[in-house]
Amino acid sequence: MWNFILSRYRSFGHAFRGLWYVLRTQQNAWIHALAAILVFLLAWWLQLPAHHWAILILTIAMVFTAEFINTAIEAVVDLASPEKHPLAKVGKDVGAAAVLISAFAALLVGLLILGPPLWEKISSIVK
Repeated sequence: MWNFILSRYRSFGHAFRGLWYVLRTQQNAWIHALAAILVFLLAWWLQLPAHHWAILILTIAMVFTAEFINTAIEAVVDLASPEKHPLAKVGKDVGAAAVLISAFAALLVGLLILGPPLWEKISSIVK
């Protein structure tokens, strides 16, 4: 039992080290974090219903997951192929494309969920 608890504790430690590594070293993660904070503040201001919050949280998690996987791919490719190689470039480019696709999808989801209530709120303030 204690071995299981200790191994779970260590697993969380590894995960948090990975989290801090990405946040410390990847500038795009800072951009994603800033965007997530702004989305959360806007959703709070607009008093969105819980199901909209759930969609926003899952969408933000998708972007961060893509960013973290991309960072892992880059690290492994750099380890396996310290010199430039066409396939190493493909691996890194495809990982970056995954982040781009998830960020673009998140932008669309954000516009669909936040756009109408934001437009309504701004319209009521301007009138």
